[in-house]
Amino acid sequence: MPIYEYRCGDCDHEFESLQKMSDDALTDCPSCAKPALKKLISASGFRLSGSGWYETDFKSGKKKNISGEQNSGGSAPAAKD
Repeated sequence: MPIYEYRCGDCDHEFESLQKMSDDALTDCPSCAKPALKKLISASGFRLSGSGWYETDFKSGKKKNISGEQNSGGSAPAAKD
């Protein structure tokens, strides 16, 4: 279930709520009880890790980064002669 962020337009109280995507947006502020809540737009971040479909099906050759084969140091590999 996604976590939604809300802010009250009257008292500026901000909070997060764990809700189903099919749930209606909250309207009443838990702090001041006024119907002034607005849903905030926030960036969510996630990384697919492990040997899932993306790692095994869409990368080829040496570009595969299957668990445990990460490039250390963050620099590009040296050119071969």
